[in-house]
Amino acid sequence: MGGTKKPCPLQGTGRERTKGDVLMTQPPGQQQPPQGGFGAPYDPPPGTPPPPPQPGHGHQPPSNGPWTQPNPQEPGPYAQQPGPYTPAYPQQQPGPYAQQPQQPQAYPQQPGPYGQQAGYGYPPQPPTVVAPPATGGPGGGGRLKGRTGVLIGAVLAVLLLAGGGVWLATGDGGDGKKPVAGPSDDGKKPTGSPTSDDETFAGPTAAELNAGREPGEAKVAWLQENGVDLPQYGEETHGPWFAGDIIAKGMYRKVSGYAVDDGTERWSLRLPTDLCASPTAPTADGKVVVGIEDNVSESEASCSVLQMIDLRTGKAGWKKTVDRSGLQDGLSHVAMSISGDTVTFGRDTASNAFRVSDGKELFGRREGVCQPFAFTGGERMLAAVSCQAEPADPVRQQVQEVDPVTGAPKWTYELKSGWSVAHIYSTSPPVISIKQPEKWAVVVLNDSGTYRSQVVGEENYGVRCGEESVQTGSNLDDCAGVAADASRLYLSTLPEEGSKTQTNKVVAFDLATGTSAWKAPAPAGRLMFPLRMEGGKVLVHVQSVYREGGEIGTLTPSAGTYATLLKHPASAAETENSLFAPRVAYRDGRSYLLPQRISHDEDEEEKAATAVLVYGK
Repeated sequence: MGGTKKPCPLQGTGRERTKGDVLMTQPPGQQQPPQGGFGAPYDPPPGTPPPPPQPGHGHQPPSNGPWTQPNPQEPGPYAQQPGPYTPAYPQQQPGPYAQQPQQPQAYPQQPGPYGQQAGYGYPPQPPTVVAPPATGGPGGGGRLKGRTGVLIGAVLAVLLLAGGGVWLATGDGGDGKKPVAGPSDDGKKPTGSPTSDDETFAGPTAAELNAGREPGEAKVAWLQENGVDLPQYGEETHGPWFAGDIIAKGMYRKVSGYAVDDGTERWSLRLPTDLCASPTAPTADGKVVVGIEDNVSESEASCSVLQMIDLRTGKAGWKKTVDRSGLQDGLSHVAMSISGDTVTFGRDTASNAFRVSDGKELFGRREGVCQPFAFTGGERMLAAVSCQAEPADPVRQQVQEVDPVTGAPKWTYELKSGWSVAHIYSTSPPVISIKQPEKWAVVVLNDSGTYRSQVVGEENYGVRCGEESVQTGSNLDDCAGVAADASRLYLSTLPEEGSKTQTNKVVAFDLATGTSAWKAPAPAGRLMFPLRMEGGKVLVHVQSVYREGGEIGTLTPSAGTYATLLKHPASAAETENSLFAPRVAYRDGRSYLLPQRISHDEDEEEKAATAVLVYGK
């Protein structure tokens, strides 16, 4: 795409609208309610005893306010505070017969693990947080154009060109014709080198960023520019995915693999159409299945083609087209996952699972009125299930553990009427985020699928997920700002209201009682978010701010004591702050940051944008 892009202005923001902006659909004159935490509105199944109070952490209701007044119709000790974003009117839960909204003309924003960050020279903005579930979303499935859902497609295997080549995949996604591979005409560029003759838009090099590094700070190991001319409103990043000594990412119509130690491009695979869906993680042997659209039309393309890719070599494997001709199916978002050798392709009215190694279909739509619409990846496959016998019947939702080979349920936990599954924060132990209009709760299950506890909090929590809920486009397991071990759940909070600095806390909850055990403040003036558990500790990311780099650190599960593992250099803070809502990974002493979206007004500026930023000692 050549020439200057012409984004539409976003009303009331003082900036131009990008492809990722949310267009709220609240009725005129109704205000968005304040962000809030969660109490205990979700009553456990009949006969389940309430969790006992913990010494020093008894059931204390939140301070009274406009959203914490008792609700006599809601069982439980307190009224529920609204979730971080709550529509001012009821919304129908998705189900086999749920009505789907019309496709909006703009592109909803993907909040991402850490919320939107500010650009050069400004402190980060308050993070974007998860919202209550809405009905199934628009479009041909997935997370909108450029990032619809999470789906996977395969490409023809050909010999990798020496020194890093490009795999070119073509074909219509299901006619049996093999993709054609050819050499890259892009040419390999040194790490950090500009992609344009216009030096105004040349990105920084690792050497330039390391020039001002102070003692004790990590160094910029390498960084990669985007190098791709994107459509008018930019595109979402897929990944990162790790396979041996390769880190891979997808963007628009290309998937690329880089050496983890120095960023050398090992391979690059071109796709015939837009990436529209992808799982959170690949298989243990480094294979991924991605979703691509079935044609290049901006208005009629469907996220229905699966493409398998070997991330170690960049070779393409099998390719299949999923039948999405049904009206409701065609309107549904897509959620993907990989568990063992199974990849799932979930939608509101039907889900399919395929064997990653050879593409064989393992299971599809079930008989009966209950249909899974999303699955988790990793060692344990949990499913979000929606049940609706007739269009006029209320929708009831369930959480199930399923066999990843057969799809058969191992156990079923049924949610209270009116509640829906938003995300699954942990599969072992099962920790479920559930919602209904104006309410949000976190429920903990035993490994057998029975009720264990409900988290009772007094803060405003800021879990970062790929979308507001799985029904509106994200993967079921695509959340950061949250982690869990066998005995505790760790949640990040929103910045404190009225504070001059944007800082927050991580709160630990006892899973046996649901009550808070400790609160750990972030380093002064910073935001801190749990990533996962590592070495028996809570791995966290501390966000960069103006003139101060970010950090990777740990919190002790017993008391929340903070320790720094990797301090990013202040000399790279400007570049780090430029990454939009970055996904953060930490492996083998290196931290990897990838922006969730890349979009700039000028083509050359877009090409020079940092796509991967890596720190190491």
